[in-house]
Amino acid sequence: MNLITTPISDLLIFEPKVFGDARGFFLESFNQKTFQNLTGLDVNFVQDNHSRSSKNVLRGLHYQIQNPQGKLVRVVSGSVFDVAVDLRKSSPTFGKWHGVELSEENHCQFWVPAGFAHGFVVLSETADFLYKTTEYYAPQFERCLRWNDEEVGIEWNVSEPLLSAKDEQGLSLQDAEVFA
Repeated sequence: MNLITTPISDLLIFEPKVFGDARGFFLESFNQKTFQNLTGLDVNFVQDNHSRSSKNVLRGLHYQIQNPQGKLVRVVSGSVFDVAVDLRKSSPTFGKWHGVELSEENHCQFWVPAGFAHGFVVLSETADFLYKTTEYYAPQFERCLRWNDEEVGIEWNVSEPLLSAKDEQGLSLQDAEVFA
């Protein structure tokens, strides 16, 4: 497993070793010891989620204001542009974002720690998106940052994404509840 750092120090990309031949491929998608050795983090994943979405579907930017979730995300079919926004008021990168393409070809995973809003837009015809979380889903604490907030300035490269009704109601960074 290769660890790739990003401009926002707590956001990490994992590039697995892929062993392939004429029959297909094998990769280790998660190993607790390896994760801990590479990151120094002792996390406990409590929930695995799987979503399938069509081209131009944008999900996010979601976070839980209480019981915040760390997420280890990956794509097993198709490709997405995956984004995290730092919502930790005390962070030097508060309000900054970083995005990475995750695909069935690159097999990369993105670590989004608690304190970040998270979302993605589907680049392929469909995409199967998997994520492990460090806390259980708690809808009463879920919040949504507006996907196109000008202050954050995410470069999605999609002009008219397909959004859920909930995501259409996302708040600007200025109006959103954030972390200390």
